[in-house]
Amino acid sequence: MTQKKHIEKKALFDVQKIRKDFPILLRTMNGKPLIYFDNGATTQKPNQVIDAIVKYYTGQNANIHRGVHRLSQDVTVEYENARVTIQKHIGAKHEHEIIFTRGTTESINFVATAFGKKFVNAGDEIIVSEMEHHSNILPWQQLCEEKNAVLKVIPITDSGELLIDEYKKLLSEKTKLVAIVHVSNTLGTVNPVKDIVSIAHAKNIPVLVDGAQSIPHLKVDMQDLDADFYCFSGHKMYAPTGVGILYGKEAWLKKLPNYQVGGGTIKTVSFDKTEYEGSPLRFEAGTPNIEGGIGLAVALDYINAFGLENIAAYEHELLTYATEKLSAIEDLRIIGTAKEKASVISFVVDGIHPLDIGMLLDAQGIAVRTGHHCTQPLVAHYQIPGTVRASFSFYNTKEEIDVFVNAMMKSIQRIRK
Repeated sequence: MTQKKHIEKKALFDVQKIRKDFPILLRTMNGKPLIYFDNGATTQKPNQVIDAIVKYYTGQNANIHRGVHRLSQDVTVEYENARVTIQKHIGAKHEHEIIFTRGTTESINFVATAFGKKFVNAGDEIIVSEMEHHSNILPWQQLCEEKNAVLKVIPITDSGELLIDEYKKLLSEKTKLVAIVHVSNTLGTVNPVKDIVSIAHAKNIPVLVDGAQSIPHLKVDMQDLDADFYCFSGHKMYAPTGVGILYGKEAWLKKLPNYQVGGGTIKTVSFDKTEYEGSPLRFEAGTPNIEGGIGLAVALDYINAFGLENIAAYEHELLTYATEKLSAIEDLRIIGTAKEKASVISFVVDGIHPLDIGMLLDAQGIAVRTGHHCTQPLVAHYQIPGTVRASFSFYNTKEEIDVFVNAMMKSIQRIRK
């Protein structure tokens, strides 16, 4: 990086200035300044998103799509503009390929239900990986039980990387769909999803990508990735809870039956026959999380102002720094050492339960996640009860990591006395 570009990046990416946008970071917990390292579970919200929600409820609140009055028409335009913002952010070809849902979990359930209903039969196979979140296991497991189909699992190495050669062996004429995580919420592994998609497409097999953990950290482009379905949640990328996205290629959305039906999905209804709208309205039954959709677009505008490349580079600095500091602690073992990682570190300490560490860190004002992180099969692979997970955001700092590492050492010493 040239000196000029370095100066420009530093001017654009002022962490202390960014932190002022997040009011919760001013809180104290147990008499200590809050250090929030649970971003993999949910991110904090900037004032810009909070203000957008307040603005909606104080000056815009109305239902969308069907009202003839001005309030309804204005907020409908803003909501649909949010859809366009999301389309552009992920490089979707059409705005009607963007379906609003409640989050990644509902998006996956949507595809499992609609796709499974039409395309999966007895003896067919669905492929997932050993590192999947429960939300990308259970819907497929339930579908296989209902249809008498078979769930196949891509194994991983002990470093937390997919065994691609084993994946290739699993693909067959019985494979109906591959459902794969982009970034592991427990390991931080960044999977080679573009290659995974390409390998499946060579056999005309569609692929769903769980992007819940990748979308806050990586720039994604649906035209480049070529996934058939891609889903993510707003609350993991500085937007409100209860809103998410399912991206589906136009060709697939035309084939899928309705996931839910009700208000907003129809053109005409009679007791003899109902005619439904096209995508996306056909898949968005009932009143949506309107302020959530608007807030999601505001969150995207917020992070894009800094540049995802700058965010990713800074978060990688945090990851590298924390990895080095934690690795120096005696008896601490990092779980997940893939070459390509997002800003997530999971670890165990010999002889100490992760929950005990988490509770002592909380007493010192540090929020981390402990347990199996909704990845019990993955935790079973490592034969451990769970991990302590620290997940970083671009509003975190190296100074916070220093406090965290010192608190870790104090906690270990206290437990072992």
